[in-house]
Amino acid sequence: MPFDDDEFDDGRSGGLVAKQAAGDNAAPLSISEISNLLKRTVEDRFGFVRLRGELSGVKRAASGHLYCALKDDKAVIDGVMWRGGAQRLAFRPEDGIEVIATGKLTTYPGRSKYQVVIETMEIAGEGALLALLEKLRARLAAEGLFAPERKRELPFLPRVIGVVTSPTGAVIRDILHRLDDRFPSHVLVWPVLVQGEGSAQQVANAVRGFSAIRPGGPVPRPDLVIVARGGGSIEDLWSFNEEVVVRAVAESSIPVISAVGHETDTTLCDYAADRRAPTPTAAAEMAVPVRLELAATLDELAYRKRRCALRPVTLGRERLEARVQRLPRPEAILAAKAQKLDELSERLRRGLRDEAAAKREQLGRTASRLSLPLLRHRVERCDERLTRVGLTARLLTRRWTLARDSLAPVSRVLPQLDPKRPLERGYVLAKGPDGRALTSRQAAARESLLTLEFRDGELTVAVGTEAPVQAATTPGTFAEPAPETPASRRPARPKAGEPRQGDLF
Repeated sequence: MPFDDDEFDDGRSGGLVAKQAAGDNAAPLSISEISNLLKRTVEDRFGFVRLRGELSGVKRAASGHLYCALKDDKAVIDGVMWRGGAQRLAFRPEDGIEVIATGKLTTYPGRSKYQVVIETMEIAGEGALLALLEKLRARLAAEGLFAPERKRELPFLPRVIGVVTSPTGAVIRDILHRLDDRFPSHVLVWPVLVQGEGSAQQVANAVRGFSAIRPGGPVPRPDLVIVARGGGSIEDLWSFNEEVVVRAVAESSIPVISAVGHETDTTLCDYAADRRAPTPTAAAEMAVPVRLELAATLDELAYRKRRCALRPVTLGRERLEARVQRLPRPEAILAAKAQKLDELSERLRRGLRDEAAAKREQLGRTASRLSLPLLRHRVERCDERLTRVGLTARLLTRRWTLARDSLAPVSRVLPQLDPKRPLERGYVLAKGPDGRALTSRQAAARESLLTLEFRDGELTVAVGTEAPVQAATTPGTFAEPAPETPASRRPARPKAGEPRQGDLF
């Protein structure tokens, strides 16, 4: 049986054209309107929420906003943190970190999604913080920032020490007091915040600032840098675990000592530094030696040097004394010789005395034989022998002839060797005041007076003048021998007491 559609149309069934049912005053909503209604409803109901979850898909936009997702084992919710809040974060968000985020829920109409707008974000407990620390440490260690071969030796005696710390805390006073006790040095303090927002960036800038100082400038360049802070919780020391601080310490061109916290506190800055000190006071002790100990060491070295220098002398003296002890005494060496000398002296005296006695006795015997008759007899015998000797004229002539023949060659050569022979030919012989012949001009120049000998006499002149000083002798000066006379040929009469020819004695 056919039926009419209008009988069953109650206004709720879908038709071809939308119709408003009778008594229906609910106008249809647009998508934007329903989205805005949902947004206001969610924000009003969840205007403040604290969520705990693990970060996932963390990324920063070029505008500085932070986008991420919070998840647990059953659900995921998107999150966004605007640039102002992201810059105030005390840590660097990374995937896998469990955090507690505070904010409000809202919707994103463009994708029909809901998300949480995060205002603050904190790490969920110390365990999560340590996990983040270990993750960062592993990543930086993989880059080689903590390698032992990168560590440098500290200078033995730094002239200038740079300190990066808070200027109002007790740390800087402890460091200065310890340096003054051990070895006073020039200290440059770079004041920074050591805790809270912006502290990590200030510490990094201070370390890099010390490295940027040029040698020889108005501000002295430090030879050593100390990064110091007192003790505290892991949250208080977290600035020294930041990557920016670790990289600044690792890239420093100046050796760095990290003295952050107490003995049990360890930060990533300690791994990157060249030396880790358990306390700031210990860092000052590592930086400089003790001046008194250095002075004592220098004195000890000087004493050892003197001992080394004197050791050969001491050894030589000991060896000489040992050899002297083994040598006999001088008295013992000379005793035998002295005794022998005494014996020889005694023998000499006895010998002289005996010889004198023997000669005296011999003289007595000889004197007894020298009587006057005996001597007269001997004289007579010698006179007879001399009379018997035949001295003929021919014998004497022959010997004279032989002697003359042997002297003839010499007599011919002798005139040629006469030094005054050249004077006959016009030469002059120069002599000094002492009569010595002068053979050179230098010898003549040293004399004040010269005697010039000519063929016919001598002339004395002064050196440097032409006038004669004194006419010496004339040709008659050289007297010829007087002719022989019978009186001169007569033999000289012997004086009284002189022996005559024919006498033997």
